[in-house]
Amino acid sequence: MTTHQTYTEKSRGTIEKQNPGQLNSVQLNIVTLINMERATAGGSLTDAIYMMDNSIGGQGQGAHNLQTVCKQGQVLNWIIRPLDMERRLDGTWPPMPKINNIVFLDTEQGDEEDVAEQKLCTELKIYGMPDRMRSPYTPVYYYWAGTVLSTARPGVYHYRLLLELEQEGSKEKLYLHTVDHPSIRVLEV
Repeated sequence: MTTHQTYTEKSRGTIEKQNPGQLNSVQLNIVTLINMERATAGGSLTDAIYMMDNSIGGQGQGAHNLQTVCKQGQVLNWIIRPLDMERRLDGTWPPMPKINNIVFLDTEQGDEEDVAEQKLCTELKIYGMPDRMRSPYTPVYYYWAGTVLSTARPGVYHYRLLLELEQEGSKEKLYLHTVDHPSIRVLEV
């Protein structure tokens, strides 16, 4: 048997995957709905976001502090969209939110506001034609996708969403981040 790039040879001739769970895992979607009117009027995401996912055993479905259960090596897709998605009479769509970044926090030190020193996810860049074209007549959902590192230690990791919000009738963008932090709970493969 020849060694493939996703495998490494261990002692005594056994073979081990370098990224266990990555090649045959279901992608998880973490969907954030945002009340754009409330967020832009108050300049805050407090009581303006609602999160849900398709993980098994997660907590906080429909709340702002969702905990998503995932595996080492699993792909996570953070998707964001406004609550108001009705096409307008002129054929355009309402202002859209965008995830600019996801910052994992150092919860081991007991201070959730410090940025984690260890990388937890590998970011997957934008892919596919729908992401490359923008039209006022087509709704666009922004997302941030990443793969949980196969070397991530099992545990709970809190994160902060950094969002860019379009504002009604203005070209100026509003930048906000979550104050109450959602999390992922990484399980060992």
